[in-house]
Amino acid sequence: MASLKTLSVRTLEHLGALQAAVRRLAVERNQALRMLAASRGVATADAQREFWFEFAWIDQEYRVAVHRLASFCAERRSS
Repeated sequence: MASLKTLSVRTLEHLGALQAAVRRLAVERNQALRMLAASRGVATADAQREFWFEFAWIDQEYRVAVHRLASFCAERRSS
């Protein structure tokens, strides 16, 4: 069984900020996905493309935030 390490206040604050960013972006990503799905069949092709671009942009930001959080955790686990 791996031993548990106590994290510094600064490390905990950084972890909390990374987690908050992932949560905030997840909400935005889900809203953009719902708007994209709702636009199918009722919006013009140009509008659907805009909804797609909006979703793709937010999805990319979300993926970067998840990667940062995972990297942070992996670094702390290996140290």
